[in-house]
Amino acid sequence: MKIINFMGQRKLAMAFSAILLIVAIGSLVTKQLNWGLDFTGGTLVEVHYSETANLTEIRGLLEGGTFDGAIVVSFGSDQDVLIRLPQGHSDKSGPALVELLQDNFAGTVELRRIEFVGPQVGDELREQGGLAMLLALGLVMVYIAFRFQFKFAVGAVSGLVHDVIVTLGFFSVIGLEFDLTVLAALLAVIGYSLNDTIVVADRIRENFRKLRRSDPVEIINISLTETLSRTLVTSLTTLLVLISLAVFGGEMINGFALALIVGVAIGTYSSIYVSASTLLLLKVNKEDLMIPVKEGAEQEEVLP
Repeated sequence: MKIINFMGQRKLAMAFSAILLIVAIGSLVTKQLNWGLDFTGGTLVEVHYSETANLTEIRGLLEGGTFDGAIVVSFGSDQDVLIRLPQGHSDKSGPALVELLQDNFAGTVELRRIEFVGPQVGDELREQGGLAMLLALGLVMVYIAFRFQFKFAVGAVSGLVHDVIVTLGFFSVIGLEFDLTVLAALLAVIGYSLNDTIVVADRIRENFRKLRRSDPVEIINISLTETLSRTLVTSLTTLLVLISLAVFGGEMINGFALALIVGVAIGTYSSIYVSASTLLLLKVNKEDLMIPVKEGAEQEEVLP
């Protein structure tokens, strides 16, 4: 098997990661995220049309009037419509909205549900979402430090932080709405990237104990090459499903699918370069991964 010199390109990869992080953090600081209704507060209205609903006409009807800024998407079928009203509308806006839609539609428009999210609830969701990500990263670090070694924990968390910041930066730069489904996708990205990182870390540890005459760079290259086929097959099959969801899943899960597509792609990259390169920066060696000998253990004596 031909060994691919991944670590020979680590400086170029680190420069690429640095550029991604600078752009992402810069956009998050200056432009920030386009927070969705779940975080900013507002009103959610679901209506059912007796016939196929024309979303373009509905958007045009709401623009420039009392309901300016409303987000209109299909919900399940072409007769069900979900309308998100920005903060400033009360839960009494639903009946007035349905009346406006009914006056401009020949069939019947039925109000299915209305939900009002106050700004205080939105702020709490934003804080709890951030805490959920920090807690996930902290637990990951503890688990890997216990399962492998502290240097592996630092490498894994570095990769996960890299993935989360780049994915958030993507949403900030593009200006896509960030709601609870995208937050759920970010937590899923952490789990996906962690799984890939653990597979690579386990192979690195195994090879450090087996290939005693090789240096760390060579051992990491061998380990990455041995796990490359598994990484690519897993990532490609996952991306095929996610691309299908993004294209055919409708606007409701579009943000969720896009966040996972970006997260899986950048997570595959970070498992190879960010986590492994961090191990080299921390100067991982064979002594870090030696199986500890129990205190007081003695070799068995051979009886004559």
